[in-house]
Amino acid sequence: KLCGYLNKLGIKGPIKTWKSRWFFYDENKCRLLYYRTAQDINPLGSIDLSSASFDCKMENGEGVFEIRTPSRAFTLKAISKQAMMYWLQQLQMRRWEFCNTQSRFPVGSSQLVNEPLAGRTSRCCPYVVDNEEFLPLVKTPTEAVGLKAASLPAPQTSTALQNISLKHPWTEIQNTVYNICGSKQLWGSNGNVFSFDELQEHPENVDEEQEAEGAGDFKEGTLEDGRMGPRLNWIRKARWMNSGFPGSEELSREKNSLDKVSVLQQQILTLTEEVKSQKELVKLLHKALEAAQQEKRVSSMYLTATEDKDRLELVRHKVRQIADLTSRLEALEQEKKELEQILTLRDSHIQELKEHVQLLMEKNHAKQEVIMTSTEQMARELSDPLQEANTITVETLYKQQEEIEHLKDDIDAYKTQNQFLNSEIHQVTRLWTSVAENEKALLMKCACLQARNCQMESKYLTVLRKLQEAVPGLPNSHAELVKNLIQEALQWDVKEEAEEGFNVNPVSEYDEYGFMTVPDYEIEDWKLLAKIQALEIKSNKLRSQEIVEKPLRDRWNSIGELNPCAELKSLIRSGIPVEHRQRVWRWMVSRHGSPAPGHYQRLLEQSRSTEHPACRQIELDLPRTLTNNKHFSSPTSQLIPRLRRVLMAFSWHNPAIGYCQGLNRLAAVALLVLEDEESAFWCLVYIVENLMPADYYSETLITSQVDQRVFKDFLSEKLPRLMAHFEQYRIDVSLITFNWFLVAFVDSLVSDILLRVWDAFLYEGTKVIFRYALAIFKYNEEEILRIHDSVEIYQYLRFFTRMITDGRKLMNIAFNDLNPFPMKLLRNRRSMHREELEAELCELEQIKAAYVKERAEQGP
Repeated sequence: KLCGYLNKLGIKGPIKTWKSRWFFYDENKCRLLYYRTAQDINPLGSIDLSSASFDCKMENGEGVFEIRTPSRAFTLKAISKQAMMYWLQQLQMRRWEFCNTQSRFPVGSSQLVNEPLAGRTSRCCPYVVDNEEFLPLVKTPTEAVGLKAASLPAPQTSTALQNISLKHPWTEIQNTVYNICGSKQLWGSNGNVFSFDELQEHPENVDEEQEAEGAGDFKEGTLEDGRMGPRLNWIRKARWMNSGFPGSEELSREKNSLDKVSVLQQQILTLTEEVKSQKELVKLLHKALEAAQQEKRVSSMYLTATEDKDRLELVRHKVRQIADLTSRLEALEQEKKELEQILTLRDSHIQELKEHVQLLMEKNHAKQEVIMTSTEQMARELSDPLQEANTITVETLYKQQEEIEHLKDDIDAYKTQNQFLNSEIHQVTRLWTSVAENEKALLMKCACLQARNCQMESKYLTVLRKLQEAVPGLPNSHAELVKNLIQEALQWDVKEEAEEGFNVNPVSEYDEYGFMTVPDYEIEDWKLLAKIQALEIKSNKLRSQEIVEKPLRDRWNSIGELNPCAELKSLIRSGIPVEHRQRVWRWMVSRHGSPAPGHYQRLLEQSRSTEHPACRQIELDLPRTLTNNKHFSSPTSQLIPRLRRVLMAFSWHNPAIGYCQGLNRLAAVALLVLEDEESAFWCLVYIVENLMPADYYSETLITSQVDQRVFKDFLSEKLPRLMAHFEQYRIDVSLITFNWFLVAFVDSLVSDILLRVWDAFLYEGTKVIFRYALAIFKYNEEEILRIHDSVEIYQYLRFFTRMITDGRKLMNIAFNDLNPFPMKLLRNRRSMHREELEAELCELEQIKAAYVKERAEQGP
C-alpha cells in the first residue's frame, strides 16, 4: 500500500502553514486521499492523479514537491529527500498504470474507435528506466512509508490546534468519536484504529481545506455497514499488526544467528584448505609406495633366479639404471649452476637499481630541503607586513572551500531533480501520445458522423425544394409551413454554427482561396441549391479525407524535384494539394520557357507612361471579376490593383490581342494561386500563347467558334442520346459551353473542382477542357433527359454545373469512362471545321457585299 505521513501546505490569505496529514492512495479512482491521522475514517480531501503532473524544485527546500492538477497545485513535504523521491516515483507508476488500464470510451463506441485502442492499451505498467538520464528506482523508506508507518505516532506539531482542519468540523468530530470508541473498547489507550482494505467510499468532488489549507467544500461520508463494521475491522487489523512486527528479542536473535553463520563460513574455508593439503600428501605417498613396490619386485626376481647368468643380467640392468640416473643428475646439476648464475646476475642488477633509487631519493630529499629553506626564508621576509593579509587569505580560502562543498551538494540535488523531471516529461509525453491517438480515432468517428449529418441535411433540403415545386396545390397552412422551413434553412450563419458545438472540419464562409462556399444569389431557389451543394461537398470531403486525400498528400510529400512522368501526370489529374499547388504551377509555367528578366517591369513603365486603347474596357471588367470571391468582390480589395497591372502589362506584351473579355478571369485565378503578380502575368502568357490555339482571343474569336463545332461532334459520338434530346428541343449547347472554353470553366464550377480542372489543364493543354465538358454533361445526363421543355432545359443548363459536388467522380468520367481521345484527333477536327467556318464566313462576306451594293444602287 502507498501510504504515509506528509506535511501539506495550507494557505489562508497571506498565512501559510504546514499541517501533518496521513496520505493514502486509492487504486480504484487514482486519487490520493488525506486524513489528519492514520486512525481516521473519513478523509479530509483528495487529489485526482489521473490528469496531474509532479514536480520537485530544489529551491523549495529538502523533501518538498508539488502535485499540479488542472484546478490547483498541492505542495507537500516528506521527511527526507529519499522519501520524497519514493513518493514521486510511486505516484508516477500508479498514474501510468491507471491511464493505461482504464478505458476512456463508453461500451457502445464504434469499432472504428475501439479497435485501435485495444492494440494500444497495455495491461502492464512498466516504469521506464532504460535511459541513463532517468532516476533509478528508490528503495522503500519503511520508517516513513507503508503500513509500518501507520503504527508510529503522528508527527508532532507546535500547537495542538494547528493540525486540526477548521473547514471540516463534522469530519473531525466523526474521526475523534471513532478513535475514542475504538481505543476504549479494543485496546485501551494503545489502540491503532487503521483500515486500508475496507475504506468507505468518499465523495466524488472533494476539495482541499480552504480555511486552513485551501479552498472548497467537502461532503461528509457515511458508513455503509454501521459502526460495528469498522470496529471489527479495527480488531482484525490490530491483531495483524501486533503479530506482524518483530520485537527487540527477535532482532537480537537474528543478529546472533548472523554471527554464527559468518563463523561457520570461516571454518568451512579453513577445512577446505586443509583437505587440499592432505590430498597433495596422499599423492606423494602413492608415488613412494609405487617405487618401493618396484624395488621389491626386482629383489624378488634376483632371489628367485636359479642361475648365475640370470642374476648377472639383473645386476647389469641395475647398473644401467644407476648410470642413467647419474647422467640425469649431472644434467640437473648443470642446469642448477646455470640458474644460479642467472640469479646472481639478477641480484646484481637489483642491487644497481636499489643504489639508483637511493641516489634519486637523496636528490629529492635535497630538493625538498632547498624548497623548505626557501619557503621559510620567504615566510620570514613576508611575515611582518603581510601577517594580517595571510590570516584573511586563509579565512577566505576556508569560506571558498565551504562554498565549493555547498555548490557540489547543489549540483547533486539538481542532477537528481533533472533525472526525475526527465522521467516525468517522458511519461507525460507517452500519455499525451496515447491521448492524441485516441483523439484521432474520435475525430475520425466524428468526421463520419458529420458527413452523415451533412448528407441528411442535404436530403432534407432537397425534399423541401421538390415539395415546393411538385405540389403547387397544397393547403395554405401546409404551403406556409414549407415556406417557413425553407426560410429557416437559408438562414445559414456559419460562425454561429461553428460556435454551437464541436466540428471536426468546421464549414467556413470562404474556402482557402477566398471563394464563397454558399454564394449569395438573389433567387431563393438558387440559394437553396447552393446550400445543398455546399453540404454535399463537405460530406464528400469528410468521407474521402482519410481514404483518398491523406494517401494523395503522402505521395505528394514524397516527391522532390518535379520531372514529367506518368506518375506525376496521374497525381496532377487527381488534384494538387493546396500546399503544393503554387510550386507545381510555377514549374509548369516555367518549363515552357524561362521568363525574361525585367520584362514585366518595363511593360508596367510603358503602361504608366502611355494609355492603352484597352484601358477603358479593362476598368469596366475589373468590378465584374470573380464577384463570389472576397479578394475581388469590393473595389477596395487588395488584388484589384494587381489584376489591373497584370492585364495592362499583357495588353502591351501582346498587341495582336490587346485585351479580350475573359482574360480578366484567367489572370484572377492565376493571382489567387500564385500570389505574385509577375508570376500571374507569365501564367496568363503561358495560357494564351502556349496552351490555347492561335486566334482564340482575337476580335473574330474564330478558333473559339471552331472548338464549339468540334465539341458538338464529340458530344454526338460520346453521348448520342443527350445530343438527340438537344436536337429534338432545338437546344444550342454552344450558348452554354462557349464561355466554358473561353475562360476554362471559371465562374462555372465550384472552386474545389475548378482548381483540379486547372491543374490538369496547365499540364496537358486544351484537350482537358473538352474532356471535362463532356464529363459535365455525362454527370447530369439523366437529369437533363427528364426535362421535356426547351425553356426549362435552358434554365437548368444555366446552373447545373454548380450542382456537381463529387470531383472524384467527375475526374473518373473525364479521363476513364468516356474513352478519351488523343490530341492528334482533336487537331484534325479543328483543321476540318476551321476550313468549313472560313468558307462560311467568306460566303457571308460576299452576301454582305452584294447587299451593300444593291442598297447603294437603289438609293436612299
